Amino acid sequence: MNQLISKQVSLKITEAIQKNVLAAISEDLNGLDKTKDFTAQLIAANQLAEATIISREAAVICGIPWAEECFKQIAPSVKVIWQVKEGESVIANQSLCTLSGLANEMLTAERCALNFLQTLSATATSTKKYVDEIHGTNARIMDTRKTLPGLRVAQKYAVAIGGGLNQRLGLYDGILIKENHIAALGSVDNAFLAATKINKQNSNELPIQIEVENLNELESAIIAGAKLILLDNFDISTLKAAVKLNAKRAILEASGGIDISNVREVALTGVDRISIGDLTKNISAIDLSMRFSNI
Repeated sequence: MNQLISKQVSLKITEAIQKNVLAAISEDLNGLDKTKDFTAQLIAANQLAEATIISREAAVICGIPWAEECFKQIAPSVKVIWQVKEGESVIANQSLCTLSGLANEMLTAERCALNFLQTLSATATSTKKYVDEIHGTNARIMDTRKTLPGLRVAQKYAVAIGGGLNQRLGLYDGILIKENHIAALGSVDNAFLAATKINKQNSNELPIQIEVENLNELESAIIAGAKLILLDNFDISTLKAAVKLNAKRAILEASGGIDISNVREVALTGVDRISIGDLTKNISAIDLSMRFSNI
């Protein structure tokens, strides 16, 4: 397993693959009956085919386990031979795998398999661009909970395949105190104290991260004992000031208003982590296609 994948994500991958693929099949077939693919019935039931899946653009390939599960569930006659590995970078028009088996089964499984590959490869590809952009700095690229509904585990897995790090998986495995929590509780100090009490009451040791919007709030968070602090929409000069003020007492994470054009400048301020919502919410699917080669 990729060492960048968090324990929470790694424990849920097998379950996520099963659930994601079953949901995709049901969505396409209005259930799990592959005879409901009436277009595939145009093909003789015993007709064999060979095919190739090709990436039409450069990408980091991710989602092979999901694609394999699609063929396993919908097209058990189809043998898939991969020519690339999970996390491998490919160039435009490179073959990813060859397939052989019943033509109608292959066609029924095609879209489900390609949907997972193109989506997860997009997240992995985007992540690698950010990781490469900050190479040589001490900062790390992190994901967020801004994921496509139903694909959180899959997309967080893809972030790790692309070289990023996973944050909390959901609301249950970490505490993130944001501006509205602080507003409701009256102050940074009150919010952090309440979070520590919740941990104690539930016998938890959940990580507590608190979001701050200025240097005064940062100082309050440090004094309160926060060890994970999110710097929300700080400009470059304020990020530098925050790093100096912090003096390595807490782990600082920059977030908000960060894209590929300024991520290196942010990393060079000395922050420890940079969280990017665009890795999972604003992706552009990789252009993939499956083509028969012997029909």
